[in-house]
This record gives sequence, structure tokens and C-alpha cells, in this order.
Amino acid sequence: MAPLYWNVSSRIDSPMKLRLFATALMACFGAGMAHADDPVVPGDDAAIETAPAHLPKIELTPQLLHEFLLAEIAGQRGQVALAVGTYLDLAKATHDPRVAKRAAEVALFSRQYDAALEAARIWADADPDSQQARQMLASLLAASGRSEELSVHIAKMLSSAGPNIGPALLRLNRVFARSTDKAAVHRLIDEVTAPYLGIAEAHFARAIAAYEAQDQIAARHEIDRALSLRPDWEQAALVRAQIAPHDPEMLDDLKRFVAANPQAHDARLAYARALVGAKRYEEARSEFTQLLADNPDNGDVIYAVAVLSLQLNDHTLAERYLKRLVELGYSDADSARLYLGQIAEERKSWGEAIQWYAQVTAGEQYLAAQLRLANVLAQTGRLDEARKGLHEVQASSPQERTQLILGEAQLLREAGRHVDAYAVLDAGLAAQPDQPDILYEAALAAEKIGQPDVLERDLRRLIKLQPDHAHAYNALGYSLADRGERLDEAKQLIDKALELAPEDPFILDSKGWLLYRKGDAGGALDVLKRALTLRPDPEIAAHVGEVLWVLGRHDEALKAWNDAAQASPGNEALSATIKRFQP
Repeated sequence: MAPLYWNVSSRIDSPMKLRLFATALMACFGAGMAHADDPVVPGDDAAIETAPAHLPKIELTPQLLHEFLLAEIAGQRGQVALAVGTYLDLAKATHDPRVAKRAAEVALFSRQYDAALEAARIWADADPDSQQARQMLASLLAASGRSEELSVHIAKMLSSAGPNIGPALLRLNRVFARSTDKAAVHRLIDEVTAPYLGIAEAHFARAIAAYEAQDQIAARHEIDRALSLRPDWEQAALVRAQIAPHDPEMLDDLKRFVAANPQAHDARLAYARALVGAKRYEEARSEFTQLLADNPDNGDVIYAVAVLSLQLNDHTLAERYLKRLVELGYSDADSARLYLGQIAEERKSWGEAIQWYAQVTAGEQYLAAQLRLANVLAQTGRLDEARKGLHEVQASSPQERTQLILGEAQLLREAGRHVDAYAVLDAGLAAQPDQPDILYEAALAAEKIGQPDVLERDLRRLIKLQPDHAHAYNALGYSLADRGERLDEAKQLIDKALELAPEDPFILDSKGWLLYRKGDAGGALDVLKRALTLRPDPEIAAHVGEVLWVLGRHDEALKAWNDAAQASPGNEALSATIKRFQP
């Protein structure tokens, strides 16, 4: 009877496959394995080099070849338990670091962590100079919670690092990346780094461990020590900013570091972003501009300078950089085109705005561009064309469909075509009867065309669907108050809205208007003035002016109305109020 190993190899149905398995074996064992008298592959004349002195000299016997092929075939067929067990047996038998490495990797891949740990121990023992072996063993010990063995192993690993002690210390935190007990990790890293406190990297590792254990005080202390030992260490400066992002001193620390290290690109970038977070936009733009001088074609930096310029109302500079992004083929060039269209709108350069919006391609900004394009067309008297364009947009989700419906209704409402606006919203409700935004807008549109019963029906439906919808309570309460109907019920609704959103200016306006309708003009004026301070809205100003007029304070009323008319010319509610008192 033929030996078992030939039974296994006989499953390989071609000399080529046998050669491939033999090649895999040599990749694992390397050219240094001593060989048996028979060649690895019949007919192969390739010579095998002598093993290096530090590797074990193992005869490549048929049995050894059989076990290797068995492990490989099992792995190929998904029999991972057999593959791991066989490789582990090979590692124990040969004590060869290459075999142990293969066993550890296969076990780790198949999530057999105990086997991986055993193989990693063999690997690290067989090749004590292997950084990869030591790191894998440390990671597996950390994941399995073997703290004492891990501490001994890491201490030994650090003591043997020699001139590479700095990088070895920096690798510590990666070893514990998957550990869930961050407090234990913090204690262990403090312990193993104690002999190296004259080295900045030791304090850096301690700072990261403390931060992950949520010990902010220790983290800040350790990162400060690291920087005192290496004042120009950019990575440590970035970690310090991350550790205390809301510390008032953080910005000053970064500012001093960047001033002392003007070429520290990442630190300057972090400083610029922190300035944006603090709403110090002018200073942020200055930093981004410096980054841009060093990296003139960096799209992300150009984008940041452009957006900050928009924030600072410097449309000329913003436009220049946004156009540069388009020229460079920036990955988010459509955002640049959208902004460019808005800048053109601000200048009332309608044709240019249309061109920019039309260039936005399918993607994240496409729907916003189409809605803006429709708005520009409507403003230039091309309402039907605007509606047609919106109808041609293919919505990719119900949310996008809702935005298109609301956008079209707004165009019609602004054009004074309230019946058509309601028809669009009503059709939208037919398709999505419980869509809250459409319900709300349909209710308001219904009142515009003299259907307060529909308004009440839709708003009560919305309140049932979303009991915390403050503006639904407010709109229904205001409608009742404005018509002088069921004022006690109106009060309950508006008070509920204020409970949900106490500082909302429109709800405060409703409260003031309700007081006015109930005859308390003085109380109404106080509330309405507060609302107008929070939001200089023309309809709130119309209410303030009316109450002032009724109180006999005509000059103040006229001033309130005139100021609002200058800020919002053509507002229907404001114009109607002024005409009632000054025909």
C-alpha cells in the first residue's frame, strides 16, 4: 500500500498544480530548508540553497510535504479547523519561524485566537529579532486579557529595541487598539514605559492611553511632557489639540507651535480648522491662505479659502477660488458650481447663474442646483419653464420627491398663484398622505385660498403624527386667533407651541397677536417687540405697527412699517396692513 502522503498528493490532478503547491511550500519555508534526496517536484532541476545559520535545518521529508499539502488543501477547501491544526502541528514539530508565522496568520484569519496565540509564541521564540512576531504576540496577549504575560513580553520587547526604542514605544498603542478595558491598558502602558521617561515617545504613548481611558488630566500632562522633550514634534502638537479641543488655551498652544514651526503643514491646518470652529473666520482664512501659498493646487485648501470668503461676504475672492476649483477638476467641483451660481444670483446675473446651475452633474448637489435653477427661471418670468424642469428631475428617493413638490409649490406661491400651489401640494399628499412637510405646507396653502377647514384638518393630522411639531400647534392657533374664533382654544395651542419652542420668534408673534385679538394691546406690544428683535420679519413688523397705531403711537407705527418695507419690499402682508391704516 502506498504511504498516506501519496494518497493526499494524488488528489492534485496535474503536475502544474503539484508544482504550485511545492512553490507555496518553498515560499513558506524559504530556500533555506534542507531537503530530502528526492526533488520537491519530479523533474525539477532547481537547486535549493543552504539554510541561513539562524534558521533550523529541517529535512524536507515526504511526511513533512504531506502535512504542508494537507494544510494548504484544507485551507483551499474551507476546512479551516483542519488547516489551522495541521499548520500548528508543523510549527511545533519544526520550530521554524516561517512555519509558525504561517500558522499564526491562518489561525488569526479564521478567528481561532487561542491557536493564533500559541503559534505566535512559537514564532516569537524561534525568531526573537522579528518585530512582526513580537507585535502579533503582544496584540494577541492584549486581546486575550493575559496582562501579566503581556507586561513581561512588552518589557522584554522594549529592552531589546536598542536604538529603535522610540518607534517601539510608538507602536504600543496600536498593540492595544482592540482592547476594551482602556483603564487596564492605561495602567499597563504606564508600567512598561516607566524606565523610559526621558524619551518623548514614552510620554506620547502614555498620553494616548490616558486619553482613551478618558483621563483628560493625565493625557494633557503626558503630552505636555512629550512636547517639552521634543518641542518641534508636530504629531504631539496635534494630539494635544485633540485631547483638549474646547480648552481656551488650545488655540494659543497651536498658534505658538505654528509660529515656531512655520513648515508644520498639518498643525497649521488643525489651527485653521480650530479657528473656523471658534467662528474666527478672518484669522482662519489667513491661515488657509498661508497653506495655499505652500500648496497652490491643493483643492481642499482652495475650497476652504473659498467658503471662508463667502462667510466673510468677500464674493470676489470666493468666486476666484471657486472657479479655480472647477479648472482643477476638483473632486467636489459641483459644490463649487453651486456656490458660483449663488454668487451670480446675488449679483442678479441671472444668465450666469443659470449656466452654473445647469453644469452641476448628477450627484449630491444636483437636486439643490435644479431647485435653484428653477427659482432663477421663475424670477426672470419663466415660471412654466421652471416647473417643466422640476418635473423632469428624476427623484431618487421619497425625500427628493418631497423637496421637488415643496420647491414647485414655493415658486407658485411667490408668483401669487395660490390655487395652483395648493393643487401641487394636494397631489403630493395623494401620493404621500402622511408626509409631514407636505401636510404642513398644504395646510397653509389651503388657508390662502379660503379653506380654513382644510387647514385645521391637515394640521390636526400632522399633530397626531408628530405630537412635538411646535409649528403645527402654532399655525392652527394663529389661524384661530387671526379669525377671532375659539380664542381660548387658540391660546392652548399657542402655549403648547411655546412650551416646545420657547424662543421661536414666529410663535411669540402668534402669542402677541392672540393678546391683541383678546384686547390686551399693551401686553401684545411687549411680546411682539420681543419677537421682532429675535427676527426682523416683515409680517411681525406689520403686527407691531398695527398695535402701535391702535395705541395711538402713529409715528412709531409708521417707522416700524417703513423700516420693514425698505428691508422687504413687496411683502403682501405688510403692504395690506399699511393700506388698511393709510389707504
